[in-house]
This record gives sequence, C-alpha cells and structure tokens, in this order.
Amino acid sequence: MPAATATHETTKPPMAKTQRILIIEDEPDITEVLKYNLEKAHFQVQSAGTGEAGLATATETLPDLVLLDLMLPGMDGLEVCKRLRAEARTRDIRIVMLTARGAESDVVVGLTLGADDYVVKPFSTSELLARIKAVLRRAEPREGEPDKDMLRAGPVAIDLRRHEVRLAGEPLELTLSEFKLLSFLVRRKGRVFTRDQLLDAVVGPDVFVTARNIDVHVAALRKKLGEHGAAIVTVRGVGYRFEEP
Repeated sequence: MPAATATHETTKPPMAKTQRILIIEDEPDITEVLKYNLEKAHFQVQSAGTGEAGLATATETLPDLVLLDLMLPGMDGLEVCKRLRAEARTRDIRIVMLTARGAESDVVVGLTLGADDYVVKPFSTSELLARIKAVLRRAEPREGEPDKDMLRAGPVAIDLRRHEVRLAGEPLELTLSEFKLLSFLVRRKGRVFTRDQLLDAVVGPDVFVTARNIDVHVAALRKKLGEHGAAIVTVRGVGYRFEEP
C-alpha cells in the first residue's frame, strides 16, 4: 500500500474586528465629510442628526465610539453624554466631543460628565483620526484581567496592593497624595481631567482645598519622575492628562 500522505491545514489569522463609529451631528455637510474620511480609514460608520436619534442608535447598536457634536437641536451633546454614561448598557462607549472654538466651559462640563476627549472646530481630518485612534487604543481595565493590581505606563510601574511605585525598576518615594494622583492618571491614561476631578480623586469631595492645589502635586510628581515627568501633560484651560511615554 502506498504510504499515507499527511496533509497540513493552513490556518489564517483571525480578521481584525471592524470598529464602529456613530456620528451625532446636525450639519449634513460635516457628517458627509466625517463619514467619508472615517470609512476611508476602515471604520464602519453610522450617523444621526439629533441627540435623541443618536442616543437611541447608540443604545441599540453599541458602537465602539461616538463622535458627538455639542451644539445639537433639542437634546444637546452634553445631555447625550450624560445619558450614555448613566446607563449600564452604554457607559463604556468611547465619546469624543466636537466643540466650537471658545466653548471652553462646555469642554470642562463634557469631560466632567465622562467624555474621553474633545476636538475643537475647525479641525483637520488627520488630527481627528489621530484622536479617535488614540481613544480607541485606550481600553479601561476590566474586572478579572490578570495583574489588575498593577498599573504600567512606559517605565512607570504601580503596585496598587503594596502602594509602591517603581521608575525604570527603581523605587520612587511618593507622598500618599502623589501616589493617588499618579495612580488615577495612569489608570485612565490619555483622558483629560479637570483640576476639580483630580482633587476629588486625591483628597475626596468633602475636603476644602482650592483646585490650584493640584498644580502643586503635579509639579512635585513631574520633578520626581525626572525626564519622564513630561508624561503628565497640561491641557490649557482644562486640566491634565497622562500620556504613555
């Protein structure tokens, strides 16, 4: 009998999931431009022209990210953001706000409500795509993930259980407030937080201190982080974010 010939199946790597973006924008021309460029960048795109319609679509389809104009007729973008974050089904959807230049107060409110980032109109397509991709890369830690007591960002390693921080393998001496601030920023790296939000995270909402006190903690942290201190980025008029070195 002829020898049996072994056959080898070639396994193909799984196809990457196409990420879905929902545009909530009331100006059709802007929506068309956004849709064209996002689809060109290989995103699957939906759109809605009102806050109510956008909220319904997000709840039904659960996109990976919502591109949310703040100036919407009827239910405005801030209310949409608030409702998305209030519901268990939609609270983990990423949100990038589109805001008119000069609407700084709306940006602060939006970030307080839980938006992940914002882009000021008029914006370049390349900038918008870069912001969207950066937000989508930043997945919040999920319960049950291995090493959930460890946070890492470049050379920074934070052991939450032991309250220890190492920089490039060397122990870093931090005060309790500095440890809380660094842990909060690293856990949510890339997101912008106001000084009030950071103060609540560091000292709690019932302690009376001025928001500018957070600048003192940031300055001290940057000094201790040395050349890596630039990872704590100042967002002018808003607050701070931590960018992976």
